[in-house]
Amino acid sequence: MNATVNASTDFASLPLPPHVLQNLARLGYTAMTPIQAAALPAALGGKDLIAQARTGSGKTVAFALTLLANLNIRRLAVQALVLCPTRELADQVTQEVRRLAAAEDNIKVLTLCGGSTMRPQLASLEHGAHVVVGTPGRLLDHLERGSLDLSALNTLVLDEADRMLDMGFFDDIAAVAKQCPKQRQTLLFSATYPEGISKLAAAFLREPQEVKLAETTGARGSAQIQQRFVEVSENQRLHAVGQLLNHFRPARTLAFCNTKQQCRDLVEVLCAEGLVALELHGDLEQRDRDQVLVQFVNSSASVLVATDIAARGLDIVGLEAVINVDVTPDPATHTHRIGRTGRMNVDGQAEGWAYSLASVDEMGRVGAIEKIGGFTSEWLKPEELKPTPGGPLQPAMATVQILGGRKEKIRAGDVLGALTKDMGFAAAQVGKITVNDFATYVAVERGLADAVLRKLNTGKVKGRSVKARLL
Repeated sequence: MNATVNASTDFASLPLPPHVLQNLARLGYTAMTPIQAAALPAALGGKDLIAQARTGSGKTVAFALTLLANLNIRRLAVQALVLCPTRELADQVTQEVRRLAAAEDNIKVLTLCGGSTMRPQLASLEHGAHVVVGTPGRLLDHLERGSLDLSALNTLVLDEADRMLDMGFFDDIAAVAKQCPKQRQTLLFSATYPEGISKLAAAFLREPQEVKLAETTGARGSAQIQQRFVEVSENQRLHAVGQLLNHFRPARTLAFCNTKQQCRDLVEVLCAEGLVALELHGDLEQRDRDQVLVQFVNSSASVLVATDIAARGLDIVGLEAVINVDVTPDPATHTHRIGRTGRMNVDGQAEGWAYSLASVDEMGRVGAIEKIGGFTSEWLKPEELKPTPGGPLQPAMATVQILGGRKEKIRAGDVLGALTKDMGFAAAQVGKITVNDFATYVAVERGLADAVLRKLNTGKVKGRSVKARLL
């Protein structure tokens, strides 16, 4: 059974209580995106769901509102489980569920992912949780240990199911799903519909309703994502990235490299040119990966240089541009890369830029991409990329790290209150505040970073002295 998009995009048309609607308005959710309008009526009605929705379409809100509506808050037991392909996506989902849960008191959301030590997770599980978000392997570890009890579960969410299948998680997903109660609601979200999705759906969903939006089919938004190619020689390639950034000046750019070494080399070149660039690849420790993502998401870095594997599962809203430092030999990978920009808005429209650097040896790859995408490439010459006046591109914000997080009962509101009420900064000068278990990250206007750091180290947060440093 296929669902058509609900004509109403007003959240008030849904069977949601007033306090939830008020919280949605406070968070800036004024109207539903197409996937929300299509999925939420069926999901809130208790139907199992297969939804084809790409990253950035608003799917997290769709499944989060559903699982929260199914909770019995007075029962401190795991009632909802969300499976994600990567820790980064799991962290983002957890933050969004917490934001949407702010309308209720004391909803506990816990993240269980690999790359973190078991002991803190085991301690958190002993204290109980309503919602668990995690990666398949680590969730299976807890189930095998007996530390995760799913007997009270009523909602299972498979987020970015196609990526989990790509990463070889089918057996782990199946093992987790088999330990969930049969009487439950299952919501499956996937950007594409490979054969494994049908296999998953047949095994673990009951008479699912299918939601497939027209804009999610085919190549991702080619009319909305403007592509440009730049012909370069090998010794021009890394320098050309800086030329692109200083000419077009996108606020946030994701640059893809084919190797980890090229990531390192490019970041070194960009930083030497005065840009703020960060690298993301498989050789980074988990703590360093977390800090890199925090800084990029909160606009403290202009460019994130990553490999394809490291960027899997990232959902970065407001990404203005993607740069392919090399042309990938796989046209599907190219489509997936450029699809990171052009994020959807409430009208289902998006715009973004994708720049690809190509040497003479890579023209065959460009031809394959043109054939698959059905377009003719537009080319720029390196000499056309003149720096815009104002010096090297700089991000709007800088990140201050406070030692202490959820384990010390620090909340984002405590930090914002200390900065505005006690230390005299304007709320508009403070950006995103991210609270992890042991650290808190605060984005502040770049020119104020030193002053914020000084006042935090001599002042107090929640009545306690803290230690802070600039990342």
